[in-house]
Amino acid sequence: MTQAPPVLIPPVRIPEGIRPAARAGLAALQAVVVGKEIQVRRAFATMLAGGHVLLEDLPGVGKTTLAKGLSRILGGSFQRVQGTNDLLPSDLLGVHLWDAKEQGFRFQPGPVFCHVLLLDELNRIGPKTQSAMLEAMVEGQVTLDRSTHKLPEPFFVIATQNPLDHAGTFPLPESQLDRFSCTIHMGYPDRAAERRILMGEAGADKLDDLVPVLDLDGWRQARAAVRSVKVAEAVLDYVERMVERIRAGGGFCSTRAAKHWIGLAQAEAWLEGRDFITPDDLQRTLADTMAHRGSLDDRRLNRGERREHLARLLKDLPVGWAG
Repeated sequence: MTQAPPVLIPPVRIPEGIRPAARAGLAALQAVVVGKEIQVRRAFATMLAGGHVLLEDLPGVGKTTLAKGLSRILGGSFQRVQGTNDLLPSDLLGVHLWDAKEQGFRFQPGPVFCHVLLLDELNRIGPKTQSAMLEAMVEGQVTLDRSTHKLPEPFFVIATQNPLDHAGTFPLPESQLDRFSCTIHMGYPDRAAERRILMGEAGADKLDDLVPVLDLDGWRQARAAVRSVKVAEAVLDYVERMVERIRAGGGFCSTRAAKHWIGLAQAEAWLEGRDFITPDDLQRTLADTMAHRGSLDDRRLNRGERREHLARLLKDLPVGWAG
């Protein structure tokens, strides 16, 4: 029997203006959230990679400004939900209401049906409502009363939590944390950046200056271009060896986490103008991708210590095939 020839998948064709427009959007966002170029770029890359971002830091350091800025650059619909102890799943996902005129139930979508969703103080939301977001963040859909409703595309979640105020909070379970592609710590701005914010030259006062740089179809094409960035076998080998090191040291690293790591590296490479990722892309993004995913002794190992541990792994693990 003659074997059929292999089916060749044509490369993704992306209009030339997509990448310059995305870069312009990133530059505009960095001009508003000043002094945090790396953090802004990482959040922007996560959006391009189709992931979700967890912002962990003190109040008043720009978490909400970054989230709103990303929504302005992306365009589309934006919803903000303030986390409270009494928030119900239906408050996020929606509910079926009786329609007397139609003599049937009508689905009333919740705030999750938007392009950019800001969940402020996610750890103040009860476990039952937290778990309601699991399907939405992974599958881009909501299932209620045996009916499935697709979410808009693109769909991007930005969640915040305050690491200091634990009164009335519920620690995020590992299954919830694993849905986030990366965690970002903003930190205090430096003196020059803070001066610009205080004078109204940057920060929340300048959010109105941000406009969408692409339409929603353009962002979908940008995401497709990021997914098409090549990942060589040698690079995959490096990823697998690092994952094995993390697991051997007692760290939690799911297959989803490894995919998030590769996706973030692809977005960084695409922003750099390359169609392939390098070990440098992976090394730059490792800590942000893995620091929030916990360990077998999570009570004693905080985020900062995890980042230091991951930095040591990067130093100890050779990039080449051996090791």
